[in-house]
Amino acid sequence: MRKLLYTAAFIVALFIASPLVASPININQANAQQLADNLKGVGLKKAQAIVQYRDKIGGFQNQNQLLNVKGIGAATLEKNEGNILLE
Repeated sequence: MRKLLYTAAFIVALFIASPLVASPININQANAQQLADNLKGVGLKKAQAIVQYRDKIGGFQNQNQLLNVKGIGAATLEKNEGNILLE
């Protein structure tokens, strides 16, 4: 019985924590909602700005170009280090 309770608690904890863990995201392919869901410190408004800038420049060549997007600073970039893909 105790093992069953521990297992159930573990499963519940995974479901609660899963939205808090960002997945790596390709910033050249993701839509605004996907960016907002997967980048720490990026809401929908900033994500829309990322998509607009990406469309303007024809795609990101490196993640540091995100610094050119209004509202994206070094702290946001640092929080997402390792979560940003450029494929």
